Amino acid sequence: MAEVVLMPKLSDTMTEGVVAEWHKKVGDKVVSGELLAEIETDKATMEFESFYDGVLLHIGIQKGETAPVNDVLAIIGEEGEDVEAILADVKKGQSDNEPEEKKEVAAPTEEKEEKVEEKPAAPQPEIKQEEQTSSAASVSSSSDGRVFASPLAKKLAADKGIDIALVPGTGENGRIVKRDVENYVPYERPNVGYTPAAVGTESYTDEPISQMRKTIAKRLAESKFTAPHFYLTQEIDMDEAIKARKAINAVDGVKVSFNDMVVKAVALALRKHPTVNSAWLGDKIRRNDHVHIGVAVAVPDGLLVPVVRFADGKGLQQIGAEVKDFAQKAKDKKLQPQDWEGNTFTISNLGMYGIEEFTAIINPPDSCILAVGGIKQVPVVKNGAVVPGNIMKVTLSCDHRVVDGASGSEFLNTLKLYLENPVMMLV
Repeated sequence: MAEVVLMPKLSDTMTEGVVAEWHKKVGDKVVSGELLAEIETDKATMEFESFYDGVLLHIGIQKGETAPVNDVLAIIGEEGEDVEAILADVKKGQSDNEPEEKKEVAAPTEEKEEKVEEKPAAPQPEIKQEEQTSSAASVSSSSDGRVFASPLAKKLAADKGIDIALVPGTGENGRIVKRDVENYVPYERPNVGYTPAAVGTESYTDEPISQMRKTIAKRLAESKFTAPHFYLTQEIDMDEAIKARKAINAVDGVKVSFNDMVVKAVALALRKHPTVNSAWLGDKIRRNDHVHIGVAVAVPDGLLVPVVRFADGKGLQQIGAEVKDFAQKAKDKKLQPQDWEGNTFTISNLGMYGIEEFTAIINPPDSCILAVGGIKQVPVVKNGAVVPGNIMKVTLSCDHRVVDGASGSEFLNTLKLYLENPVMMLV
């Protein structure tokens, strides 16, 4: 017996998928557990294995095509089975599940239309083509701009690309009917000989929206317009952090970035300020005892946020190795759901792009996100004297339903303490 394979839901936010690659073609034998296709979700391209043994009888979604979750992806069965009958049964099953109001048949409307057309039309005075526009408006439109036309006439006009409001109606009370649309000849204005000066060529390219970009748009729009954001900015003196990083990297085989130091400092600060390490769940606030830091990684299609789990208990070198590994997997579209799920706090760092300061949109379900700018050398006052200093600005975006200004400020002060005294992170 044939088995129908549906487009799988491979992530919690996936509503549709793209077939990135088929590893089998129609007529090939398929074994359960064998790689069948690669599916591009909103976050990664994932391998999809067959759950059935048999022959691949039908491919419902071709390579590069997009389809909603639960659409027919393929049919696997015994050679010679009637694929069309199977597809008809699937379609019938979907139709039976539709609400009753969607099953109304349009036949009565068309039948009524035919009766209207059979009625002989009264002789019409000859209308000059130049007067069609004004005649159509006065005969077939009401004072509120509504056009009186039969459903069949409207459909025919839409199919032909005709503005129904410009068609003169010959039906009862000036109603536009099918024959009016069929006999309508658009009025063409005479060419007055004007030729615009050519100053250049306009051009553009429309790019299809990737699954990842669709999800980013949806989730961040929901976050921005449902969570009341407020922002706190702190300046951090990075002189000691620069010295500490230089000393650590002097050891053979060790390479630590400023981002690794920020992740570690944030994790330790969250341990002291659990309010910031929380999530709004609608009817309750979840205070997380564990610290899972999401680190935003830019990829060509948008942004992914892999998670460094239990970051407060990991060393700088281990954090750095995980972040690099995640970044490479993200670019190769090899991240798995367990790599990006479960964050309790998120960091977005644009310092490497020369950005001094910015604000970030909270990444649900977190209650906060930290935007990290670059380190800039500026004049600072130390011990009453103006000297060169290295300042980094960070901005904390907070969900005011969970975090208040005082709670966010205390967290930033602790973060500042760790980064300005990096030896404390080693204790």
